[in-house]
Amino acid sequence: MERGLAANTIASYRRDLRRYTEYLDTAGVRGLGEVAESDVAGFLAALRRGDDDHPPLSATSAARAVVAVRGLHKFALLDGLVIDDVAHEVRPPAPARRLPKAVPVETVVALIEAAGSLEGPRGLRDRALLEVLYGTGARISEAVGLAVDDLDRGQATVRLSGKGGKERIVPVGSFALRAVEEYLVRARPALAANSGGGVRGGALFLNVRGGPLSRQSAWSILRAAAERAGLSGEISPHTLRHCFATHLLDGGADVRVVQELLGHASVTTTQVYTLVTVDRLREVYATSHPRALT
Repeated sequence: MERGLAANTIASYRRDLRRYTEYLDTAGVRGLGEVAESDVAGFLAALRRGDDDHPPLSATSAARAVVAVRGLHKFALLDGLVIDDVAHEVRPPAPARRLPKAVPVETVVALIEAAGSLEGPRGLRDRALLEVLYGTGARISEAVGLAVDDLDRGQATVRLSGKGGKERIVPVGSFALRAVEEYLVRARPALAANSGGGVRGGALFLNVRGGPLSRQSAWSILRAAAERAGLSGEISPHTLRHCFATHLLDGGADVRVVQELLGHASVTTTQVYTLVTVDRLREVYATSHPRALT
């Protein structure tokens, strides 16, 4: 609560700390005052190694667990429950730096067209959802959490509620705006009628029973659209977010502007996308400059 963390982050920390206490119980440690630095380091090693009940964790997942454990011991020290922070020197493993997955604009268009190929309200909803994801760079949780009133059609903007409840206003492109307009007029009332309620206010994207669309359902919509479009490889809602950022940078957008649009707290998080565009610059240079080839 003090740090304003998202509910999903809190749930992940809770699972990590539960696993940590189970590890300490198995090691015969009965209280935080008995924990040694070697116990914390041993827990990290166990996370990376895995066991019969848990698969080995990636560097990213193990790092999150270590952050949770370090937070627990720091809290215990500040609250006077222990006399030393034994987890302070145990560093989270550094994750391998991976480039975000982005696909060409033509592939995104094919995906959106496939989503809208379904007959009836579902096709209009699915197309609007994917247009919003790609047109605003929203996280999947932000998109399915949208209310009708979050969309300002007059100003062509949408209010997104990101991690930790931080809000940001993002422009909505004409394609996404037109798809949402069509969905609101021709599809959402029919979906809302299935719940027996009205159509004013409430969640923007509804399921076939008239309730709010879930993240899992949004994933299913995207996978089904990818299959209909004949796209190979893994396509996820985050793929559209990556495409949003990469295509903006390819088009000349400033990285700080993209940072604001994505809702990143630090520009360092956004700068990973510049690695993608450097590859694109090399490609253009190699095919365009008369003395690029050796």
